[in-house]
Amino acid sequence: MSLLRDIQETAVGADSDVATLLRKCKILAARLGNAEFKQWVDKELNGYDDRASLPSYRILHVQSVGDFSGPFGRSLRNAPIPISCLPEEWRDSVRYSYLMQPIGAYTSLIAGGNQANAQENWLPELVARFGGDIYQDMNCLTARKIIPYNAIAALIDTIKTRVLSFCLEIEAVDPDVGETPLNTYSIPQDRIAQVFNTYISGTVQNVATGGSQFRQQATTTLGPSEDLFRQLLGAITSMRQEDSNAPVVARAVEAMRDSVGTQSFGSHYQAFMSLLSDHIQVYGPIVAPYLSALAAFVSR
Repeated sequence: MSLLRDIQETAVGADSDVATLLRKCKILAARLGNAEFKQWVDKELNGYDDRASLPSYRILHVQSVGDFSGPFGRSLRNAPIPISCLPEEWRDSVRYSYLMQPIGAYTSLIAGGNQANAQENWLPELVARFGGDIYQDMNCLTARKIIPYNAIAALIDTIKTRVLSFCLEIEAVDPDVGETPLNTYSIPQDRIAQVFNTYISGTVQNVATGGSQFRQQATTTLGPSEDLFRQLLGAITSMRQEDSNAPVVARAVEAMRDSVGTQSFGSHYQAFMSLLSDHIQVYGPIVAPYLSALAAFVSR
């Protein structure tokens, strides 16, 4: 199996380890000779050094709760903390959670089927300074951000989806690039940069055709959920004449569409990804443009 196909199958595997996937991408980055892709892989594996370099999918909007004590033995546990009680300059520090650790730290949080939410403690000095201003006549003992389990799962799915989309587009340019010797680069770096910016960093742009091996990648903006699923179903049902599995795949998409906003969406999404892994060669290129948007629904 080629390196590109190996990465694709790992990316669509429902139970595949994202760190293993990224280590395979590290090999691909070396054979592509692309510094941007290599740097992204290294940061995902080893963690980010500062908030400024964090990609948007690693910045989560979160809620905070705290434990409080007051006179006459009064107490509150896991009480929600409105950020309006903090001065404006401090609000972003508790409004968002900045996921800077290596991806392995987050996969361990959801390993073994444990669906408990993660927590991130407030800075002690923040609690000490403003803990008495949250609830009247009560003092905050501890405060923490709540990071939903589904948000961590969506982070991992987002990385898999971006890798899958990147590799599918690279394969369209040169299917054998993963097997080329080191320091032998068959794809121009500007072409790789365009694919990277479109599918990894999230900057969607038009790719000019420079020859018959290049495909035009149009800028698209997916609208509300019904528009997303309408487009995806249209792409899949167009395959009815060529592949007998199209109705099965379409029903899996319909199940996701009908469960948007409910707790069952995650299970329907995983079932779809598992089905996709069984038919990756046929449906991978078709559904790749929609995968990032689908993964975003997991955290909603």
